[in-house]
Amino acid sequence: MAGVKVRDVMTRKVVYLPAGTPLDEAASAMRDADIGDVVVTDGPNLLGMVTDRDIVVRAVAEARDVRQTTLGAIATREIVMIEQNSTVDAAAALMRERAVRRILVCDSDRRLVGIVSLGDLAMRLTPAPALAGAHDTAPGR
Repeated sequence: MAGVKVRDVMTRKVVYLPAGTPLDEAASAMRDADIGDVVVTDGPNLLGMVTDRDIVVRAVAEARDVRQTTLGAIATREIVMIEQNSTVDAAAALMRERAVRRILVCDSDRRLVGIVSLGDLAMRLTPAPALAGAHDTAPGR
């Protein structure tokens, strides 16, 4: 899908929350916006990203209090970005290389304009190399 650009498949809805936001509030914001991630800020600066999976793995599974633990405490601080005019193939390669499921999308001036997820790519790639080797192991399938 060499002609398909990241801008064609990305999610434009980006939710920003301050690093001091408790995880229960962040989870509610994700639910209400029907998204699986938020961009964490420290004042005017990007601090990182937190996904719904991060909340489960880094807080709930560790028995941390989601009312007391903040986004800043569990945020992934290594921010991976791709330019919106890059191809979806380049985005898939970057996700494989960096072992991430989501990448922030920027414009040519490095302003954040969206997020592209592995799911976004999987919906557009045929055959689905982003899903190569993935198997559904649910009972009855």
